[in-house]
Amino acid sequence: MKKCYYLSTCSTCKRIIDQLNLKEYSFVFQDIKKEPIQEEQLEFFSEKLGGYEKLLNRRARKYRELDLKNRNLSDSDLKKLILSEYTLLKRPVFVVDDLVFAGNSKNTIEKVEKVLHESD
Repeated sequence: MKKCYYLSTCSTCKRIIDQLNLKEYSFVFQDIKKEPIQEEQLEFFSEKLGGYEKLLNRRARKYRELDLKNRNLSDSDLKKLILSEYTLLKRPVFVVDDLVFAGNSKNTIEKVEKVLHESD
């Protein structure tokens, strides 16, 4: 399975989707604003990435508004926050078979690209 969780209003997500030519790889796309992330999906991401901390979008306006930088949050707290506020999920999130990649860093995008080229 190949799936991309993204925000349709996010220009960075759109740019990365185009850059990686994800439509050519038969990706299924889920706009997390229109179709919220489910608890099971988030748990799967966390399990694969090593915790909810790796899924937290520290650039989100909500992150600053809630002053999350200065709060000591458990994994359970982070999970609830991400489920309640879609902008707190680091995006895009790519699922390629049993692998999960989150975020838009150059390193992450290169890893996704490598996995896609290996699966050709």
